[in-house]
Amino acid sequence: MNITRRGRWRGALAAAVAVSVALLAGCSSGASASSAASSGEPTDGGDIVFLINSLGTTWVPNESSISSYQGNIWGQVTDKLVYVDDEGNVSPWIAESWEQNDDATQFTLHLKDGVTFSDGTPLDAAAVVENLDYWAFGDADKGIAAVGLFPKTYVSSEAVDDLTVQVNFSASTLGFIPTLGYHGSILVAPSTLALSKEEQGDLSNFVGSGPFTIESWADGDNVKLVKRDDYDWGPEALGHTDAAYLDSITFKQVAEASTRVGALTSGQADVVYNIQPSELSGLEDQGYTVGLPRYLGFTNGYAVDTTQAPFDDVLVRQSLQHSIDRQEILDTVYTDGWYAAEGFIQSNVPEATDHSSEFEYDADQAASLLDEAGWVLGSDGVRTKDGQTLSVTLYANPYLTTSGSIDELVSQQLTALGWDVSVETYDVSTYSEKVIAGAVAAPLSEVTRSFIDVGTVASILTSANSGEDWFGLGETDATLNDLRDRIATATDEDARAAAVDELQTYVLTQGLFIPITQIVQRIYVQNPDLQGVTYNGVAIPNYYSAYLTK
Repeated sequence: MNITRRGRWRGALAAAVAVSVALLAGCSSGASASSAASSGEPTDGGDIVFLINSLGTTWVPNESSISSYQGNIWGQVTDKLVYVDDEGNVSPWIAESWEQNDDATQFTLHLKDGVTFSDGTPLDAAAVVENLDYWAFGDADKGIAAVGLFPKTYVSSEAVDDLTVQVNFSASTLGFIPTLGYHGSILVAPSTLALSKEEQGDLSNFVGSGPFTIESWADGDNVKLVKRDDYDWGPEALGHTDAAYLDSITFKQVAEASTRVGALTSGQADVVYNIQPSELSGLEDQGYTVGLPRYLGFTNGYAVDTTQAPFDDVLVRQSLQHSIDRQEILDTVYTDGWYAAEGFIQSNVPEATDHSSEFEYDADQAASLLDEAGWVLGSDGVRTKDGQTLSVTLYANPYLTTSGSIDELVSQQLTALGWDVSVETYDVSTYSEKVIAGAVAAPLSEVTRSFIDVGTVASILTSANSGEDWFGLGETDATLNDLRDRIATATDEDARAAAVDELQTYVLTQGLFIPITQIVQRIYVQNPDLQGVTYNGVAIPNYYSAYLTK
């Protein structure tokens, strides 16, 4: 029986690894630079260093704002129209209030007065209209794509007056307001949007309205942010609305996880990003704070390309669904901060339902389905059919810290059932060039995706309206098309939740998506003197509210 969750909108290190002084040249650790605040109350001042394994390959806002890497920076230098917390609750930010018509095809946004971009220009209704159009349509002449999960039903918006925006949709769009809190929906100054794609990719040209501004950057090396003293329009949900407490944040790219950890334990860094889960308990034992935010979105798993053999056979896909021992993955790769997948969608999404019985591990059933599909187990332990070997290559996703370890375990589990499996591991740039760009055939893509509102699920399922077509079905699957449309155009939340439940059943029983675990994509370990850090609905930290205690 499916149980619906309904809600409102809503190892210990023996010694530190040596780190050269040159590594963090020009960066000071907040542990020694900030004023004392032994009471634990927020105190102004201090500088922190954040070590990250990659700063990505582009800074064009529409292309990089949803990245697990660059998203950490965009979250500090930009604002959004609404704030969505880690439980999906929506509250005002730049939009102080809003209304919608009965069928959710028109919304009116009322903006906060006095907000400016860092160049002094107003963040007014005209600027919001320009941003909405940019998120929805991109700029084809410049080669800039739309933000992927922005509602495809968007038609237009207009400035009614300086502080009022009317937004129009071609069909009911219940998720519009929550989606304004998505990390792709960052407000960018019109002066930046007017630039060419190449110029937008130069961070020295970027102008936002957030609590920090970009003081300096070196491509592929570091980005330094400094506090904006005149900022006083932060989201009330974070406990204060005026200027940030910290003076600066320096994001430094350090590829090796052991070097990042060594810098943290030797006091040269305040936050390190994306280390292996196996290291967390040891660091917690030493007093470091671990953040494992779980975002609203899809679970971690394999999207199956049904156009590639042998996954064009539903029996093979169904076999794969029951071939993976997910508990072994949880027990081997992860710690107590990770949870078993209950479906295609994270269980903290209000409309999520428990479908775990539809993809439970059953090696006998998996083998039987392969037998039924005609794949014969040979004396060498490998299955063949019509002279072809049952084989697959898994490409570890570098955006997911544990992907390589997961793929190795899955390889062992599939090999035991007669598959011939290989695993390839690339860095971010190579993965983008080969796998994301399609230079190699990857029938199983380990993916996940955050979203703020379940209505945007429809945007990724098929090729309609420039959808991402995760399963290679285009618009050939009538059932999937129907579910997509019912979710996207529902006029009430109960009807939409029912369609989402049906979608999960269909996707899972057809073996279109193979869940692995619920996702914690972003792992943060920080100096315990850094307090007040919270995480939003897409698991990005808010350093606007953070402060140093000594």
